[in-house]
Amino acid sequence: MSEKLERPHEPTGYGGAPSLPKKLTVPDVVAMKKDGRRITMMTASDVGFARLVDRSGIVVILVGDSAGMVMLGYPTTVPVTTDDMVRMAASVARGASHALLVGDMPFGSYQTGPQDALRSAVRFLKEAGMDAVKIEGGHETVDTVRTLVENGISVMAHVGLTPQRVAMLGGFKTQARTARAARRLVEDALALEDAGAFSIVLESIPSPVAEIVTQRLHIPTIGIGAGPSCDGQVLVLHDVLGLFGEFKPKFAKRYADVGSAVVEALRAFDTDVRTGVFPDEEHSFAMKPAELDALKESLARPKAV
Repeated sequence: MSEKLERPHEPTGYGGAPSLPKKLTVPDVVAMKKDGRRITMMTASDVGFARLVDRSGIVVILVGDSAGMVMLGYPTTVPVTTDDMVRMAASVARGASHALLVGDMPFGSYQTGPQDALRSAVRFLKEAGMDAVKIEGGHETVDTVRTLVENGISVMAHVGLTPQRVAMLGGFKTQARTARAARRLVEDALALEDAGAFSIVLESIPSPVAEIVTQRLHIPTIGIGAGPSCDGQVLVLHDVLGLFGEFKPKFAKRYADVGSAVVEALRAFDTDVRTGVFPDEEHSFAMKPAELDALKESLARPKAV
């Protein structure tokens, strides 16, 4: 890894943000655990935000199916289709040059078996330009993960709270809170590592459980509501920026209230238009006086019959 990546806050890029020197790969991210460097991951679902996240120095961009809720207005991630995800992932790939890109495989794209999962995953690489895919689930997805990896597709696993199963889980609830459930999660994580997953998202589980998993695995753990012991952390961009006010998870830290700033700007635009302040001369196009006079003169002549 380069010197610049080891100094993630070197102000050399966009707006004083870091300028990463090369496209990151799966081995680069895996090596960060061994080297003791924390991994940052953020969601993005369109080219504009992908460019900004990429320029910030974030290591991994996840095109998460959470976009179904924050972008498409679904109540859960379940209705999101593979076509939805591939289209958004392709947009992200057009905006990001440095971060590792991971596409979230939606509900229904892999539950019907490893071969269906392989067909869906291939689309994320061929059509959308992703570097890897993410799959939710524990022991029941081990064969699928192994099949994808054997066919050259890098897989990020996801255990704990798995939003695609929110109805079965009874809501967005913390998982692995009992010794029995926590042991099952640890065993699932180890099995997924053995199947070839290059990293594992741990969502909404007690911090001590996440610490045990992180210590036992050789691959990186990425936490979201799993405490500080994970090898990295991920959040949903809309939560970080205050763009999705309807729901704020306990684990989400809001770093900016962009939503309020957007509403304020739009109200100012509305007022300016209603009062005739906008557009003014500065925001309008002029015409050479001679051309304007010629236009008026031509319009004043009687029309030939």
